[in-house]
Amino acid sequence: MKAMILAAGLGTRLKPLTDNRPKALVELSSRTLLEITLSRLRSVGVTEVIINVHHFADMVTNYLKSNKNFGMRIEISREDVLLDTGGGLKKAAWFFLEDSSRLDEPFLLHNVDVISNIDLRRMLQFHKENHALATLAVQSRETSRPLLFDDLQLCGRRAGRDHEPEIVHPSAHLDPLAFSGIHVISPRLLSLLTEEGVFSIIPSYLRLAAQGEKILAFRADQYYWRDLGRPADLAQAALDLQQNTFQGSEL
Repeated sequence: MKAMILAAGLGTRLKPLTDNRPKALVELSSRTLLEITLSRLRSVGVTEVIINVHHFADMVTNYLKSNKNFGMRIEISREDVLLDTGGGLKKAAWFFLEDSSRLDEPFLLHNVDVISNIDLRRMLQFHKENHALATLAVQSRETSRPLLFDDLQLCGRRAGRDHEPEIVHPSAHLDPLAFSGIHVISPRLLSLLTEEGVFSIIPSYLRLAAQGEKILAFRADQYYWRDLGRPADLAQAALDLQQNTFQGSEL
């Protein structure tokens, strides 16, 4: 199985930890965020990974080389300009299209700065059983930018507390859910990304949902999840690990 790790961001919220290293190499309980993410992916059968890099890119490549790629095939997608989630995935599309015999095999897209024990195997199974184009791990928790779903189908989003919701599928009942930064994607999506240059993948999902494509929610409410965007989040995650909040996880 293949995956992409989104690791190119500047990590400005993690300063001063990212003053001299990329956020992928920031440590949590003596392990880098990149190692933790690679370990999670490897535990569900991922053997080939592409990682986008920008900030301190050479540090990431040298780190992987010194650790013999953690026993995986790892490719690097260098971004001279930060391309955001959609642009970054589109630049790396070749990695998922290189083997014509595997074009029906979904892949994982995972932010490097989130940590969870979400059951990725169940998420992959859900994606396949529902013949989804993309499946997003979501939770019912506080967020200023929720995605809106009806019966697990993406119908819109609210881009801020004071903004009118953007609805692509009108519905009488919309569930606002927080996205976790973990996707399962069918390679067919890649040819449908008509946007160019720097772009977020969420507007692409909304455009495709409006066209009738299955962009589905995988409810992950029962799992641990934390964004590691700030030093305080790292400290809390380290405490959670110490207190065994992650019971049953594969971290």
